[in-house]
Amino acid sequence: MLQPLNLPPYPFKISDDNGTLTLFDEIRKKTIIITPEEWVRQHFVQYLIKQKNYPRSLIKLEGGLKLNTLQKRTDIVVFNPDGQRILMVECKAPSVTIDQKTFDQIARYNMVHKVSLLAVSNGLQHYYCAIDHEKCTYQFIEELPAYVKGV
Repeated sequence: MLQPLNLPPYPFKISDDNGTLTLFDEIRKKTIIITPEEWVRQHFVQYLIKQKNYPRSLIKLEGGLKLNTLQKRTDIVVFNPDGQRILMVECKAPSVTIDQKTFDQIARYNMVHKVSLLAVSNGLQHYYCAIDHEKCTYQFIEELPAYVKGV
C-alpha cells in the first residue's frame, strides 16, 4: 500500500506488474517503478502543476549535475521561459527525516545551479527557502510561491 502524504491526492495511473507498482510519469513520458521517494516526487510535481501553476513544460526531473568530480542528480528543477533555473526541489522518502544533512545536500547542488528558490520534502514535511545570491543570504519561507509568468 502506498503511504498517504501531506500533499493533495492525485489520480495517478498506477499498475501492478507482478507485485511491482508502477505509474506513468507525465514529465518523463514513461512508466516508472514507484519507490517511496518517487511517490513523493510524483506528488510534489503534481502539486507544483495543479496548486502552484508551474507549467509542466518547464519542469525537469532527475537532471544531472557535476559537483566537483562527482556526477549527482537533482530531483526536480523548474525553469523560467528563458531557460534559467528558478526552483530546485529535493525529495526524500517519507521514512527519511529531513535534517541538516538534507539541507546540506541541496545547498551543495545549489552551488552549481545558483537557484533562488529551494524546497525540501519527504511528502510529510516541506521546507522552502529563498536565496539572495547577491547578498549571500537566505530566508526560510512558509509557503512556496505560485508560478508567475515572465519572472
